[in-house]
Amino acid sequence: MKQLLLVVDYQRDFVDGALGFAGAEALDGPIARRIARARDEGWDVAFTLDTHNDNYLDTQEGRKLPVSHCILNSDGWQLYGQTGQALRRETDMVICKPTFPSLWLGNWLKQQGYDTVELCGLVSHICVLSNAVMVKAALPEAEITVDAALTASYDPVLHEKALDVLEGLQINVPGRPDAT
Repeated sequence: MKQLLLVVDYQRDFVDGALGFAGAEALDGPIARRIARARDEGWDVAFTLDTHNDNYLDTQEGRKLPVSHCILNSDGWQLYGQTGQALRRETDMVICKPTFPSLWLGNWLKQQGYDTVELCGLVSHICVLSNAVMVKAALPEAEITVDAALTASYDPVLHEKALDVLEGLQINVPGRPDAT
């Protein structure tokens, strides 16, 4: 069985940088532990990096979200905390993407033939959701999971809606607090 843990955009600018938000930093330890456990279990680990150039504000995304962030090779573009400093290996696939989802990721996944893909990272209702859809399109028979405890958003309402949409797309979403 071929398994992949995909860490989506857990970058400094989304944690404590230009688009950072309270609570994003709390994911570092849990994501780092999940990476370590995945490696111990023989899973592959890959990372996506939101990646923009100096002309970001002149792009469509930049006009709609006018906050310069994740500029290639800047401090904000780097992976955050333990997740990037201690756990990213030179042999891990790293996918730099200029927009929310990555078509390149989908095409690469089709060639890899993973049976299981788990996603974690930021931001739940934007890049995690859109890349989970890419995974589903590339690997329609794979077991796909987004652990709710390993993703977050600056908007708790959109976060919960994103988790609902993921479940509606037949993506497993463990880690949600019980609704009582």
